[in-house]
Amino acid sequence: MAACITCHGREGQASNSDYFPRLAGKPALYLYEQLRSFRDGRRQQSEMSYLLANLSDAYLREMAEYFSALDRPYPAPTPSDLPADESSRGKALIFRGDAARGIPACISCHGEALTGLAPGIPGLLGLPRLYIASQLGAWVTGERRAAAPDCMAEVGRRLDSKDIRAIAGWLAAQPMPARPAASPQPARLPLACSAVEPRG
Repeated sequence: MAACITCHGREGQASNSDYFPRLAGKPALYLYEQLRSFRDGRRQQSEMSYLLANLSDAYLREMAEYFSALDRPYPAPTPSDLPADESSRGKALIFRGDAARGIPACISCHGEALTGLAPGIPGLLGLPRLYIASQLGAWVTGERRAAAPDCMAEVGRRLDSKDIRAIAGWLAAQPMPARPAASPQPARLPLACSAVEPRG
């Protein structure tokens, strides 16, 4: 795990001003799948791919469980510099989506508190704005992929650069709730990403 903290911070805590995301407390299955995606080429980042190239699934699972079990405080959020209309746009997409464009609300899969659903869906709070924006952009361009069903690939194709700026800016400025643990994931998610089809 020592190699991980070079970028992701002591005990995977990271910060809210750098690019690298927090690992501590993320759902174990989510972390495991991301490690596999870097190792197997579905996600592209040269250092991650190099570090994980020869590691077994069992070792990746051990890493994921280690970081998932860490319960550490979150830093205060960075104040938003978004204009009010952009901030409102981001909040609306996060909580209501845009049915006319086939974009589901973020809370449909990431939970009402945006802290994720255990064991496999990550929270969206406590992440740097640059990281959120870059990952949404990677879904748009197809640089980031996931094992099927790749719901975020479907959502990403429907976002534009203004959506991404607004979503990332609003999320990064929000404080974590007092008890930020992921909620239990239901047997069936409340809304499949592909369930909202564009009208017309």
